[in-house]
Amino acid sequence: MNIAGVLIHARPDKAEALAAKLATLPGVEVHRRGGDGRLVITVEEVDETSTGERLLEIQCLDGLLSASLVYHHFEPDMDDSLTAEAAAERIEEGRHAAVTA
Repeated sequence: MNIAGVLIHARPDKAEALAAKLATLPGVEVHRRGGDGRLVITVEEVDETSTGERLLEIQCLDGLLSASLVYHHFEPDMDDSLTAEAAAERIEEGRHAAVTA
């Protein structure tokens, strides 16, 4: 799971429309709106679209001046950690086989 905190600077005359568009994107939540075109959003990875791809998509939206990543948090999915455990077991099995051969 990836969660990114992003500071958006939008053209003040397009900030409300941009905030509305951002709110329609999967995994994106608008938390704060400043009267000067600043927005604070979070982007959470919710489907096959990575957080990075979603940030690139945001960069192309009308009215955006800049989008700055100010926070990033990553936690491996449970499936990923099980895969890592299985890989570690296979490595250990390989070491054991090499020693006994």
